[in-house]
Amino acid sequence: MLILTSRRLAGVFVLALALALSSTVSAEQVNVYSARHYDVDQLIYDAFSAETGIEVRLLEGSSDQLVERVRREGIASPADVLITVDAGRLWRAEQSGILQPVHSDILDERIPEFLRHPEGLWFGFSQRIRLIYYSKDRFDPDLVSSYEDLARPELGGRVCVRSSNNIYNQSLLAAMIESQGLEATEAWARGLVENLARQPEGGDTDQIRGVAAGECDVAVANHYYYLRLLNSDNPADREVAERVGIIFPNQDDRGTHVNVGGAGVAANAPNRANAVRFLEFLASDRAQELFAEANYEYPVVDGVRRHESLAEWGELNFDQLGVEALGRNNPDAVRLADRVGWR
Repeated sequence: MLILTSRRLAGVFVLALALALSSTVSAEQVNVYSARHYDVDQLIYDAFSAETGIEVRLLEGSSDQLVERVRREGIASPADVLITVDAGRLWRAEQSGILQPVHSDILDERIPEFLRHPEGLWFGFSQRIRLIYYSKDRFDPDLVSSYEDLARPELGGRVCVRSSNNIYNQSLLAAMIESQGLEATEAWARGLVENLARQPEGGDTDQIRGVAAGECDVAVANHYYYLRLLNSDNPADREVAERVGIIFPNQDDRGTHVNVGGAGVAANAPNRANAVRFLEFLASDRAQELFAEANYEYPVVDGVRRHESLAEWGELNFDQLGVEALGRNNPDAVRLADRVGWR
């Protein structure tokens, strides 16, 4: 028979209490692996913690690094939530088997169907649109009203675009494959490459700067890069924005290409309930306003106030294509770009 002395009983009690406290602490945290590196994100985490009492523990890295890390960590991974940008990267996480389905009435009600995975593996929480920019001094905007027009012969030697290695361009190609078919998209991409003013280089902001500097007359970039220049404290940045005009592509047909910043619950999330609660908070009016106000992104929830710069653009026709197609068609998009010599 086991006999416990009072000292041993006290030790057992302390151990049990420590385990209980450890369990409580674990239940009041959520471990977020994020490929977003914006100041606004910390404001969102702080707001979530203030509202729920759940501590956000953050690990940042590139999308590919984080996906590989979660995959290697396997069942022992502490990751509860993966946040990344672009549906193509969300698809890569999905294909790696590191996400689990989430069924939430709140998420289903607030996030449009075309901006979330059909089985709840991930959800889009901010929208970014891919626009066309042109030189106000050198380019007639009547030449271009769609992405397809960028392949027109009249634009030979006049177009700037970043590398096809960039996921944003891969997703644009993937969307066109879904709507136009593989053959038509390949013909378009070949025409685009023939119209390049220089070899693809730099990021989205560099394409806008290229137009302003006279390196090219027309370029493609996500909308928030332009708004950062327009609202910059640096007069030189604002001058760049003032030299270029904006074309909202395909307003008369399928609408301007839309991509998402999104998140999903990790397959082995140790704090699953907190992870779901965190995703639901990202769909709240408070978080949606922060996405819009601080980084010029479009909210995914109808009725949420937009940044005044977005409000000035009015109501636009967005492509309602299910963004999951951007990932599904990504391998075809990559191979297509390679075939036409889009480096």
